[in-house]
Amino acid sequence: PTAWLFSALGVVFLLLATGALFAGIASGSGKADAVPLPTESAPPPRPQPSAVPAGTHLRTCSIASAAALPNLGTLAASVINASTGEVLFDRGGATGAPPANVSQLLTAASAIKILGASTQLSTRVIDGSSPGSIVLVGGGDPTLATTSDSFYEGAPLIADLASKAMAAYTAKHPADPITQIVLDTSLWNASDNWDPSWPSSERANGYMSFITPLMVDGDRDDPTNSESARGEDPIMRAAQAFADAAHLTGVSFSSGTAIGSTVLAEVKSQPVSTLVGQMLLSGDNTLAEMLARVMSKKAQFDGSSASIAQMIPATMKDLGLDTAGLVSVDGSGESPNNLVPPKLIAQLLVKIKANEADLGTIYSGMPVAGESGNLYDRFSGDNAAASGKVVGVTGWITNERSLAGIINAADGTALAFAFYGMGEVISTDTKEALDTLATAAFTCGNNLSNN
Repeated sequence: PTAWLFSALGVVFLLLATGALFAGIASGSGKADAVPLPTESAPPPRPQPSAVPAGTHLRTCSIASAAALPNLGTLAASVINASTGEVLFDRGGATGAPPANVSQLLTAASAIKILGASTQLSTRVIDGSSPGSIVLVGGGDPTLATTSDSFYEGAPLIADLASKAMAAYTAKHPADPITQIVLDTSLWNASDNWDPSWPSSERANGYMSFITPLMVDGDRDDPTNSESARGEDPIMRAAQAFADAAHLTGVSFSSGTAIGSTVLAEVKSQPVSTLVGQMLLSGDNTLAEMLARVMSKKAQFDGSSASIAQMIPATMKDLGLDTAGLVSVDGSGESPNNLVPPKLIAQLLVKIKANEADLGTIYSGMPVAGESGNLYDRFSGDNAAASGKVVGVTGWITNERSLAGIINAADGTALAFAFYGMGEVISTDTKEALDTLATAAFTCGNNLSNN
């Protein structure tokens, strides 16, 4: 029985194991559910530049040593590629500083813009309102000359004005000899003739006259000499010169305004384009101030010295220039209270070189290094390489010398520049230091770096 029992249990176990095996096979043979494979999503496209940036010019030519010359004192400077407008060199170029007489470039540009290059300044004689009187009317022309050897080449002669006036007056009033000459200086207030910031020594030294609507020879004692001493009464000097030229003796002079409209005689200055050149060649302060007053009247101001502070900045804005930091006190640059950023001067020179708004006539009238004007005896010795290649104007007031213009560089690049040397160390030697700096820029050309 025991053997049978174990045999029976074995058979049962075997049957159960076999069934389980077949059940497992049947279960494992069923179709399995598909498991999705992971997929990679494409990355979003990277943003692409709309245009490939142009390469940057790596400039390696330095003028730092020339800019550090002790005779330059505190340097304010700006150099611009005149073709591209790119600033290549800058030392405080955007900050207003006294420019000395290089600010006459602003006066020149304003004259071309407001008056026009072909405009001429007139001096007239009007028939008087009473018998025996004539009116001499000042038109703001300082070049009216007493001699054909005048410093102002081609200037109108007061002798011509006098002879024409006498002929016309005699024909009109044969029975009334001239006994009175009325002096009409109403173009602007004749007492508004000197800025208090100008040194009074400028008259004795021959650099500036009183600024009155009527004068002859720039009020020089010697009409042939640029730096001849100036007088104390330009109006009476002109009045007496007219009387002498008309051979009038015993006449009286009075101040007044012409009432009649009968013009007995008139003479005209050279065109404004010529006057601008005569101003820039020698840095003629009187001519600059006279032009500024005439411009003020034409621009609907009152011809006063105070109006210059509005007129010149307004004109620079009209030319598309940034006038931040610009303070214009006068037309000559003699006042230390003028403030003009060197960059503004350089940007104006870019327009002058490109002949924008007919400003190219200014470039043609500027001094040339080693050849003409105030630059005729400069850029020699070590700086001779730039002789004939720098077209510019000079400036000089107490504790400052300046130089600005166009450098036609060795590589053919035109560079517009403005350099101010300022401080107590400034002397005549500063001229050579400015020339050295300009010559260094000439050598670098478009390779000029700002380091």
